[in-house]
Amino acid sequence: MVDVGEESEWLEQSRKGNHAAFENLVRTYQAMIHSVAFRMTGSLADADDLSQETFIRAFQQLESFRGESKFSSWLCRVAMNACLNWRQRESRRTEVHQQWAGDNVGVSAEDNPEALDENTRVVQAALNRLPTKQRAAMILTVYEEMNHADAARALGCSEATVSWRVFAARAKLKRWLAPASRGSPGR
Repeated sequence: MVDVGEESEWLEQSRKGNHAAFENLVRTYQAMIHSVAFRMTGSLADADDLSQETFIRAFQQLESFRGESKFSSWLCRVAMNACLNWRQRESRRTEVHQQWAGDNVGVSAEDNPEALDENTRVVQAALNRLPTKQRAAMILTVYEEMNHADAARALGCSEATVSWRVFAARAKLKRWLAPASRGSPGR
């Protein structure tokens, strides 16, 4: 956990163009942003790219951070926007591939499926089936352990909307994952 005063100093120095200060911010939040991006995409390579894109955008848009929320919430919003834009590009690209191929060519599989155990793959596949806004709410509240107020600021919506999205996503995940849990040994 970074000291608030130290983070404020890094932000101020970063706004003045100090790359070393911004590097401190990157180091502090790199794992969190990568986790968000991976949960949104299901791909380590895409998460790497989107994390880098997030920090580039954040540096370019530092002046727009007014301090009304935590820097981490603002940074998550930048990451979510990058992920949502990525999802739109992927959807368009997939449509073009389907038209060209004349069959159902899906988005590429995970980059390294051996690195993930079966349960993780099943849960990630279910997360990927969620509508993007519900997935984003789940990732921020469950995986990043944000409260609904911070998640709402990161997503640019109300707390009630975050609560509804989490509720709807949990219901879908429970329904989708129930067959997998019944087939598991020991259940």
